[in-house]
Amino acid sequence: MPFNPGALTTGAGVARPAGVVDHRIARNALVAEYQRGRLAKHEVCDAHPELRRAAEHISRKTTEICPICEDRFLVLVTYAFGPHLPKSGYAIEDRADMDKVRRTTTECTCYVIEVCIGCGWNHLLQTFPVEGFRGT
Repeated sequence: MPFNPGALTTGAGVARPAGVVDHRIARNALVAEYQRGRLAKHEVCDAHPELRRAAEHISRKTTEICPICEDRFLVLVTYAFGPHLPKSGYAIEDRADMDKVRRTTTECTCYVIEVCIGCGWNHLLQTFPVEGFRGT
């Protein structure tokens, strides 16, 4: 992915909401290290059992193939952490869940994690404040 001024927008010249942090550079570096043989599969395919369960039941499908096993499509799991939410976080399944979180608290952060249900690959893709969420 080349870096250019357009990478700072969400498309059509619209700026990203304040507070959005994209972790794809770190993800790509980790995948490259695995592909070079500097990391073993068990070091990168270490999804926690709770994350794997969430990936199976309350995730959003993608069209991206797992960069490790190259066998399955990745899914996205979103969690919210903050005051008035469970200490273990709140798994967000859809826009209605996000709206529920926004009504509960505006002082929380959401974390989007990509997961491969097959091999256990997982990586944090993005974080954003709940008040910055516009939905898709």
